[in-house]
Amino acid sequence: METTFLKSILDNDFYKFTMQHAVIRLFPKAKVRYGFINRGKHVFPDGFADLLRRSVDELADLRLTKEEKNYLSHYCPYLDPTYLDFLQGYSFDPSEVQISQEGSDIKVTVEGFWYRTILWEVPLMALISELFYKSNHLICLNDEAIKSLTKDKIDNYNKLGVSILEFGTRRRHSYDVHSLVNETLGIFGGQSFIGTSNVHFAMVNNKRPLGTHAHEWFMFHAAQYGFKMANSISLEHWTQVYGGDLGIALTDTYTTEIFFNQFDKKYSKLFDGVRHDSGDPIEFAKKVILHYTKMGIDPKSKVIVFSDSLNFDKVKTIADFCRDKIKMLFGIGTNFTNDVGLPAMNMVIKLTDTKPDNIHWQGVVKLSDEKNKNTGTPEMIALAKEVLGIK
Repeated sequence: METTFLKSILDNDFYKFTMQHAVIRLFPKAKVRYGFINRGKHVFPDGFADLLRRSVDELADLRLTKEEKNYLSHYCPYLDPTYLDFLQGYSFDPSEVQISQEGSDIKVTVEGFWYRTILWEVPLMALISELFYKSNHLICLNDEAIKSLTKDKIDNYNKLGVSILEFGTRRRHSYDVHSLVNETLGIFGGQSFIGTSNVHFAMVNNKRPLGTHAHEWFMFHAAQYGFKMANSISLEHWTQVYGGDLGIALTDTYTTEIFFNQFDKKYSKLFDGVRHDSGDPIEFAKKVILHYTKMGIDPKSKVIVFSDSLNFDKVKTIADFCRDKIKMLFGIGTNFTNDVGLPAMNMVIKLTDTKPDNIHWQGVVKLSDEKNKNTGTPEMIALAKEVLGIK
């Protein structure tokens, strides 16, 4: 069975590179661990770990090409030339990834320096997803059906008059389906399709990649500086590296309520907007609009990026509420890249432990606006809630 599914080192979400750039600048000695969580209780066939091991080992051969480096230099001028030089010399180290299997369960962990291991999460999930379908001999829709389905979706979004981003790398059905979806969106996207978080496919379509930071940025800061300071110092460090660029702030690492208590006028003005990733999107929009209004900021000058399990019906409901109140973008993932007539996988790879600057290892926590999305040990979750005053 073929196991080589990544064609480029840029076949990854953009926020992994933007965070890597910031980590190299600010936390070059930090170490981390990541772990795979099989939320969907998927049954992996015998020998799956061996297939995944082969795929992971093959990633060591990927290198940033001169053409890719020139692309990043042109479209992402806020990335330091020294970082691009680093990335040109970077290669995946498969020894950082541990894979095992017991029965139908697999265990995948990653450990090493944060600046190196930060690029593993998204490619690993993409590999697990593609190998799962192939090893179980599951047949998806044919290419013409996928193109037709994608065209129908983007046609509807064009009619709705909303801006759409493709966010589907990590749980895609396959590289080929992902490529087909982006090709179709590029042809029929009209005014709605503004780009993708996948740097490789952004380059293929001659667009700039889209994204800022992820939960792990805030989770690490909580371990380094404490739960109460995590949001504010995370934002301060982001502005230290990027100034006013890449100005979408993620709100729900320690609940949106806690975030907005710390999202003061300085950050509210400096950041272009916020991203919604869990909880009720309409209630979230109401909170955001109220927050900006209280700060004396016109909500219409700001944007919300919605990115939580979206499909057309959800997008329409959100758009109908937000229109003429605040700007909006919609990041659609699995509904684009894994809507192929098969059940989509439900899995994540999350930061589990950090070791900042040679301090002892400690667990990290994420307190989502949806309780079933919390991550961390029960003890650490309880501690975070106590410190932050969350019931």
